[in-house]
Amino acid sequence: MEITLRSAKKEDVPVILEISNHAILHTTANYEYEPKSLDYQMDWFENRVAAGFPIIVATHNDQVVGYGSFGKFRSRRGYDNTIEHSVYVHHEHRGKNIGHQLMQELINIAKAQNYHVMIAVVDNLNQGSLRFHKQFGFVEVGKFKEIGYKFDQWLDVYFLQLIL
Repeated sequence: MEITLRSAKKEDVPVILEISNHAILHTTANYEYEPKSLDYQMDWFENRVAAGFPIIVATHNDQVVGYGSFGKFRSRRGYDNTIEHSVYVHHEHRGKNIGHQLMQELINIAKAQNYHVMIAVVDNLNQGSLRFHKQFGFVEVGKFKEIGYKFDQWLDVYFLQLIL
């Protein structure tokens, strides 16, 4: 499967929204409960771009099949060199190395932009994501017990970091 990575465009936002909303409704990868609107996702896109943060998409046959981005970890200035990322792959295209390509590109961009640390936040039900991040050298640095709640269950959250 040939995948092309590129910077996201406004025209990609509806598919990014579809991918995000599927994760909201069907997974614990995102702790939101309600699907987001196109206006919300467009604001997210415009704010991220205006702040200089990347949004990259993976395409196959010119169709968006995944996306990744990073942004501020926390708002205080002391955290300016630390970012938190997200990678989402369309549910029909998981397991095809797309997430790996998106993650590697985000790491490359973060290094080129001289960030120091990249943070991953992963819930305990997503063991695949934990293994995925460890393949890139992320190290587990903390686990918060029962701080998330979704699908009628308490969820633990792992924090992992990659020193760039």
